[in-house]
Amino acid sequence: MAGTDKERIMIAEGPAIVLVEPQMGENIGMVARAMANFGLSELRLVNPRDGWPSTKARATASGAAHVIDCARVFATLEEAIGDLKLVLATTAREREMFKPVYGPREAAGKLREAFAAGISCGVLFGRERWGLKNEEVALAQAIITFPVNPGFASLNLAQAALLLSYEWMSAEAGDRPTFSAPMPEPASNRDLVGLMEHLESALDATNYFHPPEKREKMVLNLRNILAKANLGEPEVRTLRGVIASLERRWLRESKA
Repeated sequence: MAGTDKERIMIAEGPAIVLVEPQMGENIGMVARAMANFGLSELRLVNPRDGWPSTKARATASGAAHVIDCARVFATLEEAIGDLKLVLATTAREREMFKPVYGPREAAGKLREAFAAGISCGVLFGRERWGLKNEEVALAQAIITFPVNPGFASLNLAQAALLLSYEWMSAEAGDRPTFSAPMPEPASNRDLVGLMEHLESALDATNYFHPPEKREKMVLNLRNILAKANLGEPEVRTLRGVIASLERRWLRESKA
């Protein structure tokens, strides 16, 4: 990632991620890593199968120690979400419940609105093998479902958390990249025409334009290619240097 250490600010906020009876420490760790990647930090675990803390979770978190260290464990889902005012439940299956159903992007927008208003919120993720039970989904105010292949809708727990976490960050950043690359000064039309004429002159010397009656069309094609490339000044200079180098080589070969 570009930038100085001073610019690398750790974002740690947002809704709680609640994992209901997660079965593997490795998956918990990968969820923590996904959360940290996209600025989420509050992890709540409901009755993890292999107990807590977990060395496997810490290993697969790959440096997301702040998420692992602050994870909280609850005996029941009701306890885990007792202080939350907006809870969304993730599921790939229709539940026949009278609840709003959001895609991940719309859900992230709703969560952003709630977070900005100071409303405590969280997202439920179910067990790796069969997800959430109906009675668990019933505790949520709305449902999140992901646009997946209907014939293969099962997502890995960490994948599902990653998708939601990404949309959370995108809802704030507007899908802007975290850094930009320097762009060269655009070449002037004078420089661009000079490149075109230089290339055409070099190609004339090698009898590239053959047969002669097609020369005009071939030149137009080459000029269109160069014009559409939106070349910068350094790029024009580089290409002219390449052409000049080839000209010198052709001259040496012609004299050999």
